[in-house]
Amino acid sequence: MSSENRQDEARAKAVAAQEALALLADRWSFLIIREAFSGTHRFGQLQRNLGIARNILANRLSQLVEHGLLKRVRYRTEPDWYEYKLTERGLGLYPAILAFFRWADTHYGDPSRPAVRLRHRTCGKPTQPLLVCSACREPLGATDVEIIE
Repeated sequence: MSSENRQDEARAKAVAAQEALALLADRWSFLIIREAFSGTHRFGQLQRNLGIARNILANRLSQLVEHGLLKRVRYRTEPDWYEYKLTERGLGLYPAILAFFRWADTHYGDPSRPAVRLRHRTCGKPTQPLLVCSACREPLGATDVEIIE
């Protein structure tokens, strides 16, 4: 691969990461996604739970729908009322959201009383997110991996 092609590829990766971060770095967008994972889907519920202004909530929901993380689903007619459900793209954020909450609990909260507690539906036991190697299933930390080109 030529040097120019590698630079183009690196730029494309940087742009994708910047776009994703710009969308999720906004505190309201992140919190709306968190609420959606928690089962809150309706405008009024989101507004009450988050204490967010209606105009800001409407704007962020539009952005999240436009970027394919949420979809509007009508649940009532006359008048039309909608709820916001996670798309496949939005559901793909789940590991990152869980990892963020674990990191926040460890470094800014009380690890013995996590803000988000999880139970694995299959075995019924409390659980925590764990990043593992897809090949050997060993836990992964920052010093356990390297980026390859």
